[in-house]
Amino acid sequence: MTTILGISAFYHDSAAAIVKDGDIIAAAQEERFTRKKHDSSFPFEAIKFVLDYSKNKLSEIDAIVFYEKPFLKFERLLETYIAFAPDGFIQFSKAMPKWLKEKLFQKNELINSLKEIENFKIDESKIFFSEHHLSHASSAFYPSPFNEAIVLTADGVGEWATTTVAIAKANKLKIVKEIHFPHSLGLLYSAFTFYTGFKVNSGEYKLMGLAPYGEPKYVDKILENLIDIKSDGSFRLNQKYFKYATGLKMINNKFENLFEKKARNPTKEKIEQFHMDIAASIQKITEDVILKICRSVKEEYKIENLCLAGGVALNCVANGKILKEKIFKNIWIQPAAGDAGGSLGAALQYWYHELENSRDAKMKFYDDMKGSYLGPEFSNTEIKKELTESGAVFEELNDQDLIDHTAKSLSNGDAIGWFQGRMEFGPRALGGRSILGDPRSETMQKNLNLKVKYRESFRPFAPSILASDVSNWFELEIESPYMLIVADVKKEKIIKMSNEQKKLFGISKLNIKRSEIPAVTHVDYSARIQTVQKDTNSRYFNLLTKFKEITGCPVLVNTSFNVRGEPIVNTPKDAFNCFMGTELDKLVIGNFYLDKQKQNPNLKKDYTSKFELD
Repeated sequence: MTTILGISAFYHDSAAAIVKDGDIIAAAQEERFTRKKHDSSFPFEAIKFVLDYSKNKLSEIDAIVFYEKPFLKFERLLETYIAFAPDGFIQFSKAMPKWLKEKLFQKNELINSLKEIENFKIDESKIFFSEHHLSHASSAFYPSPFNEAIVLTADGVGEWATTTVAIAKANKLKIVKEIHFPHSLGLLYSAFTFYTGFKVNSGEYKLMGLAPYGEPKYVDKILENLIDIKSDGSFRLNQKYFKYATGLKMINNKFENLFEKKARNPTKEKIEQFHMDIAASIQKITEDVILKICRSVKEEYKIENLCLAGGVALNCVANGKILKEKIFKNIWIQPAAGDAGGSLGAALQYWYHELENSRDAKMKFYDDMKGSYLGPEFSNTEIKKELTESGAVFEELNDQDLIDHTAKSLSNGDAIGWFQGRMEFGPRALGGRSILGDPRSETMQKNLNLKVKYRESFRPFAPSILASDVSNWFELEIESPYMLIVADVKKEKIIKMSNEQKKLFGISKLNIKRSEIPAVTHVDYSARIQTVQKDTNSRYFNLLTKFKEITGCPVLVNTSFNVRGEPIVNTPKDAFNCFMGTELDKLVIGNFYLDKQKQNPNLKKDYTSKFELD
């Protein structure tokens, strides 16, 4: 049996994954262990976890694959500084010593770091480097249910590539088209993330959530000044308006002058209608580019299946548009589409492409990702020990009573922390480490945002729905197990707005009841959907089934179990701390049921400022 360790690190979202003979065994992000959001440091804890879960020592691993090539990245930095000289010289002079000392010789750094996990003489011939976009593309195709696919990858930047198209068949994958730095759809979106006052590399989904509150008034201005888009979707950015190529800032004064406003200061300035219109405009541009690329490659290669990865693939609104336009017959998106998923892609790429092992898409369920439940899990014995040590008051219930109690509590309007089975790999909570609520409640969205998540009131929540019911509630005919596709709520479930309500603008739209499930219906009547099957998460499936039995509604509000700025909870202790630091009503963890009112009030924690805001 060949065991391969994949590693991604040193940019953002460090992670580790283990693959045995092509079977995905375990994968996790470093942030979940260190409690530092988007942790980019060497993934010591994630590697220890995947080794432990797979019952392997580091010395037993057959190959260790890093997700990108540092020499190519160094080449890009050098050439960029030369091309833009003398701009960026100060930044160049700061970056070079670190590159020359550490990053350029990453194999040495990897070996030294791995020795801290297990001290043995590492065979250098077992360490390999994949290319950044090849790792992304591999993470999208190899676990997919397809034997042949077009693979589209778009992100900020890898070594040189920012957008790639690959053709994949059986065990082979070849990149056939590339757009290179500094022309990047991901960095363009991040520039607008920064401009609207959100944090680059973590606030992009806020920009996407803000877009439906606005009108795309600035599309023409963006097209005339910032980006030149060709009919095939290829594009170039006007570097006169950006600073990311040579400095630490995304944009310059010309960018701000173009829109006649300075970048929003999040600590001093509120979000205005202007920012909503800006968000709507860049979201529209992003969708148009993605759709043009998809139409063009479909026409050229005549392949019916599409796989997506890279940070831009987390733009579930754009994904929904690809589906709605019926460009491809089938679509599959890697749930850990960002850099974390590069660790998995690097391992799979080595197994299939480099070692030339055969591959048949098996359709075990929906894919080979095992529902993306690839992280740590805890036995009831372990949970009980951690809860007892934390001073928790709990009762232990059998499986049926646990489901009955939880469903009843949800139907009464309680907000519940739900901690079950293996932790999810990727940014979305999928019913393993989730906060749940009743979608029929008119106040649930606002309460969860302000009282539990401590975040902006405009942020939408996602629905989890029994897979067999999805087409009865949403305009969606396929499964969406990873919450990566947005679709509209069914017309018969919508509540029409009055003439007075139609006149409202921006955030004032927030509190209008617009469907039978208002807590998960965004202002444009859309929702980011997760379909749930018994095969991959039986306990969550049973909870949804019981909730439907009580209420007639097969939907639950599902958001990640954390507060704003905190990584998703990983251990029972993390879960209890978050429970006691928020206004969650109940905590259901393994077979243990905790009521907030029965807890020692002295254990309450102030969570409002514990984590750095994203």
